[in-house]
Amino acid sequence: MRKILLSAALFLAAFPALADQTEGLILAFDRQAHTLILTDHSVWQLPSDMAIPSDLGQGDRIYIDFTSDGDNGIKAISLIERLAVAVPLGADGGS
Repeated sequence: MRKILLSAALFLAAFPALADQTEGLILAFDRQAHTLILTDHSVWQLPSDMAIPSDLGQGDRIYIDFTSDGDNGIKAISLIERLAVAVPLGADGGS
């Protein structure tokens, strides 16, 4: 049993980077600092060479695909995709 547990622990330690994704609404976006803050107050530091829609802004719903580095946080962000554009204040958002 002990050998099985040790083997499992070594196997898991060999693969600390895991693909993950999240969705959220943008609370704030600082283009110059390459920083996104979502409404859940998570802060995302974007790579400076990442392609980001020029009109991305507050209230937009986005999808983020990233690689987790286990307990060390985020290893890399590979994709940011806008899922929905925010409806401007005073606009009719009905369908």
